[in-house]
Amino acid sequence: MQTTIILQSKGSRNIIGTYFLSNETEKHQGFNWYSQAKQIAARIANNYGLTTDTVVGVIAALSPNNKWERNLIDAENICRLYSVGGPASAADCKVCTYKANLRKAVQILMGEDIVETLSGPKVIEFYNCILGRPDVCIDGHAYSVWFGDRLTMKEVPSIGKKLRETIKQDYIGAAEYINIQPFELQAITWCTWRRIHEIG
Repeated sequence: MQTTIILQSKGSRNIIGTYFLSNETEKHQGFNWYSQAKQIAARIANNYGLTTDTVVGVIAALSPNNKWERNLIDAENICRLYSVGGPASAADCKVCTYKANLRKAVQILMGEDIVETLSGPKVIEFYNCILGRPDVCIDGHAYSVWFGDRLTMKEVPSIGKKLRETIKQDYIGAAEYINIQPFELQAITWCTWRRIHEIG
C-alpha cells in the first residue's frame, strides 16, 4: 500500500529515478556526506571547547549563499575568534554570507536556542541533517531533482510551507522505499544530479 502511494507521486518517482541513475561513487559520497560534515563539526568543537551541536548550528547559520568549503572555513574562524575574544571578536569575523547570518552564528555561540535562532526552514533542515536527524534539506537542487528537470536557481520558485511539506514527504516516502535515511537520499541524488547535468 505504502509503495503504491509513493509511486503515484511524480515527485517521488523523479527522486527514485535519479537515485537509480547513481553510480557506486555517488552512493558512497552521498551516504557519508552528512556524517562527514558532523565529524568536521565535532573536530572544530573539540578544538575550541564547544559542543558539536553548537558548531553544527554555526555551520548552518553561515551556509546561505556560501560554498561548502568556504562555509567550513568561516565556521572554524568564527569559533576560533569567539574562543579567544568572545562575541565582539567573533562579530568582526569576515564571512562569505550575509551579516544577519553572521549575527545568528554569534548568538548560537553565546548559547541562544539554535533552532529558534536559525529560524529559516532550509537552514534548520540542514542543521538537522548534519546531526543525523530524519529530515531532508529542501533547497533549489533538491527541488530540481523532485521536479525532474534542471532549473537554475532563478527558475526555482519560492518554496512555501505547503510546497516544502509536499517535497519533503516525497523524499521521505522515496527514502522509505529505498530503505535509507531521507538526508542520505537527498545527498546521493544531488551528487548524481551534478554529474548528469555537469554542474560544478
